[in-house]
Amino acid sequence: MISIEEQQKLFIEISRRLDKEITVYAIGGTAMMFLGIKDSTLDIDLVFETERDKEVFKDAIKPLGYSNIDSAIVYGGKTNAPEMMKRGDERFDLFVINVIDFIFSDTMQQRAEQIYQFGANLILKVADSHDIILMKCATDRLKDRDDAKKIIESRKIDWQTIVNEAKKQINLGKTDTAWELGYFLEDLKNDLKVEVPQVVLDELFGILKNQIEKRKKNI
Repeated sequence: MISIEEQQKLFIEISRRLDKEITVYAIGGTAMMFLGIKDSTLDIDLVFETERDKEVFKDAIKPLGYSNIDSAIVYGGKTNAPEMMKRGDERFDLFVINVIDFIFSDTMQQRAEQIYQFGANLILKVADSHDIILMKCATDRLKDRDDAKKIIESRKIDWQTIVNEAKKQINLGKTDTAWELGYFLEDLKNDLKVEVPQVVLDELFGILKNQIEKRKKNI
C-alpha cells in the first residue's frame, strides 16, 4: 500500500528524472486518493496520451528499482491491460488511452479538472469521479465494486453524465459498454445496496436491447 504523502514524494522524485514534460491522468485508486475518497492504494493507475510518454516515464522509474511484471497476474486475459511495473509492494499500472474495455476519451480528459504539477516535468490530471466509476466496471474486481460504492456514497453523482459517456464509448467502438456498465451498476444496487436510480439501469438496458435488435436485423 502507498499513502498520498508517499505517492506525492514519489512523483516529485520521478519528475526529477524525466527528460521532458509529460502529462498523465490518474485513474482508479490513485485518483480516489487525490479526490479524498481513499487514504492509500495498492497500485498507481496512470493513463498516458502517447506511447512515447509512457516510455519516458518508464525510463524514469526503472533506476528507482521498478521492473516489469506480467499483467495477466492481475488482469487475466483482458484486452488493453496495462504495462505493470513493481518495486516491493508498490506497483504502477500504465495505460495508453485504452483502459481495458474503455477509451479515455476527450470528454473524460476534459472532465479531469483537478491538476497537480510535480517538479518541472510531471503534470498530473485527476480523472473525474464519474469516469472512475465507468472504468471500475471494466476491471470489475471485488475491490472495484467497493471503490465504486465509496464514490457514489461520497459524491453527488450526475447519472446522465455516466450514461452520456457510455453512449460515447459505444460510438467510439466499445460496443459492450452498455452491457458491462448496466450489469455492474445492477450488481452494486442488488448486492451492495448502492442507490442506483432504476431509470439509469432502464436506459442502459434499453440501449443494449436496441443493439441486439439491430444486430439481428443485420444477420
